Amino acid sequence: MAGKRLKKALRKIEKLKKRLKSLQASAPTEKPVTVSPLAPKDGFPDLPLIAGVRFATAEAGIRYKGRTDVMMAELAEGTAIAGAFTRSATRAAPVLDCQEKLGKPAKGGAAILVNAGNANAFTGQSGQISVEAISAEVANVLGVDRNRVFTASTGVIGQPLPHDRIIAKLEKLKSKLADDKIAEAAAAIMTTDTFPKGAGAEYEADGGTIRIAGFAKGSGMLAPDMATMLVYIFTDAKVSQKTLQAMVSKSVDPTFNSITVDSDTSTSDSLIVAATGKSDAAEVGDLKSPSGKAFHAALQGVMLDLAHQVVRDGEGASKFVEVNVTGAVNDQDARKVALAVANSPLVKTAVAGEDPNWGRIVMAVGKAGAKADRDRLSIRFGDILVAENGWVSSSYTEEAGATYMKRQDLVIGIDMGLGKGASVVWTCDLTNRYIEINADYRS
Repeated sequence: MAGKRLKKALRKIEKLKKRLKSLQASAPTEKPVTVSPLAPKDGFPDLPLIAGVRFATAEAGIRYKGRTDVMMAELAEGTAIAGAFTRSATRAAPVLDCQEKLGKPAKGGAAILVNAGNANAFTGQSGQISVEAISAEVANVLGVDRNRVFTASTGVIGQPLPHDRIIAKLEKLKSKLADDKIAEAAAAIMTTDTFPKGAGAEYEADGGTIRIAGFAKGSGMLAPDMATMLVYIFTDAKVSQKTLQAMVSKSVDPTFNSITVDSDTSTSDSLIVAATGKSDAAEVGDLKSPSGKAFHAALQGVMLDLAHQVVRDGEGASKFVEVNVTGAVNDQDARKVALAVANSPLVKTAVAGEDPNWGRIVMAVGKAGAKADRDRLSIRFGDILVAENGWVSSSYTEEAGATYMKRQDLVIGIDMGLGKGASVVWTCDLTNRYIEINADYRS
């Protein structure tokens, strides 16, 4: 009798094992994320707290399982809000909505709501319905005007956003709001990012300290006209919306519009800068005033730091590359050359292979559409003079070039020898990992 019971129990165990194996095989699995080798060694920075801003995150299950994918930021009454957005002809519904709201009177508080996993782009009328539903409910939960609710979505294009899942989390988000949750907010909006990106600044102004703290997401589909990228920056400075917008608009080109990973411009790129006015410092003046110049420099520094981090997290990136062009006829021509080199698949794969193939740089300069003279052109790898006067430099050695290309941070210097035009663009290399990430993105 005991033997029969034992056999029966063993059969049940075997059935359970088979069932468990079947469940494990059918369950969705998250691929392990390898943090970019170019990521900041100390991780997410310790950013200053910004009075008048509180953050919260939640798991809404938009696409990802077992991680936060929604971020809420609550902004104090009177917060000035400025922004910049993608110029893509297929802009997502949240982008169009934010653009329409920007610059309206700052009555009452404000809010930002961002989800990851679904871009709510190219979704027809349902896209706008989702934006309106989320904005209305956030406004109701936080007691703010719906025209002061700024939403963003990032992730897969062409799929309706299940906004009911986000709305179901709003009360929970409200209950969790805290001023020290900016790192969690940064992590919640990531998609193919391998690390959350943050930057900040503090400086003494007339009457008190001014603080700035921000975070960004972005890894691929990155190119000028706002390089998929979302950026949120907060400050306690007292500054008018008009002045803040002028500073943001002036700072976009030398920062977020000067980075490229793959030459593709996203449907969803958004930059929001919010100034709560809670600092004891005197109000910031316009761009020509000393206080305006100081604040603008600090703000642009934070923007540039975040822009560089986005490139350092380029999908599959192993090299951070600065392309520095001087001596062009004008700045516009210099920018054409810098972008042609930075976006060239041949240049980027040579960098990935640590091949000092300067001929590919010559090729990219020639195709840029800028005025060029072969016999005046010079090329450098860092401080190493590679080519000049239309030919390889007599001092250059292949060994020196190969050794330099092994570095993680590289500078490609190009002097056109024609004028005073200059431009700097930042990019990364193009590796097999980039193909793997994007080939598997929806699967």
